Amino acid sequence: MAAQKGYIETARQVSNILEDVRSGIFKCVYLLMGDEPYYPDLVCDAILGNCLQDWEKDFNETVCYGGEVDAETIITAARRFPMMAERQLVVVKEAQQMKSLEELALYCENPLDSTVLVILMHGASADKRKSLYKTVLKTGVVVDSPALRDYEVPRWIQDYYQGLGLRIHPEASALLAESAGTDLGKIAVETEKLLKNLPEGVKEISVEDIEKNIGISRQYSIFELTKCLSYRESARALTIASHIGEQPRIMLPMAVAPLFTHFSRILKYHALLPSRPSQGDVAKALGVNPYFLKEYDAAVRNYPLQNCQTVISLLAEYDYKGKGGDAGEATPSDLLIELVAKILS
Repeated sequence: MAAQKGYIETARQVSNILEDVRSGIFKCVYLLMGDEPYYPDLVCDAILGNCLQDWEKDFNETVCYGGEVDAETIITAARRFPMMAERQLVVVKEAQQMKSLEELALYCENPLDSTVLVILMHGASADKRKSLYKTVLKTGVVVDSPALRDYEVPRWIQDYYQGLGLRIHPEASALLAESAGTDLGKIAVETEKLLKNLPEGVKEISVEDIEKNIGISRQYSIFELTKCLSYRESARALTIASHIGEQPRIMLPMAVAPLFTHFSRILKYHALLPSRPSQGDVAKALGVNPYFLKEYDAAVRNYPLQNCQTVISLLAEYDYKGKGGDAGEATPSDLLIELVAKILS
């Protein structure tokens, strides 16, 4: 089965794998890898939970860690036959730590039908130019899970909640994305906590639900700051910047990144305007929920093309300063307030 690219394709591939696994259908070899560990871990956990009956596990389940084993040990285990069971399961976690990882290709060329071998790499990938990756593509399944970009996370959250039979308000998904970043596992854990605290029968998650149950404040968030900048609400924007700057572990590049994404979208919107695009085309091109188009309409009016280009340059400058370049004695808080003031000037 060929590897997939992009989180949407990966999500579809994993959904199909989980359906097979829960139905008792297994491949001989799984290579689970990628910068984002959520999907590889999900598949590995599903295989561990469904491959064997509890009473079969004592003699037929082997779980080891890459830093503690070599390829010869894994191959020997994989070539054993199951005892009083249809199959055996061999799982190598943290496989990226194996110095002899590529040598597993020898087994994967002709794997046993009665063994399910899972090679789980955490936040890492096999070299696609080498034998292991190419061999598992032919004889098993490769799940290649790419890291999401920050602007893709709200959409992922929308899809994730839909898969749970829930709707989530666009502002709520944006707020949750800001809190969790691109860590999909953290989003899943926070969602589990949220659902335990919601009244039975709730079908739509609001901003208030996120604030109350996950402990995130919309009032002083980057999400709210970008909104105030869009509408040029100067006093409010500076107040939010001040509060964000007071956070004990603020790192300016983490604040600048979503602002850069926001103003890059405004710049892209300017480029679209001459062709008179529909609202649907604009939302698709910007990669945002149509709910936010009203804000971007205001931002395009408030930041003419040249002004928007100036802001992009400012963001690059302050990203550099936030990483220690030419910042002088200014603190991250000072720099953030200064940046917001210049954007509004």
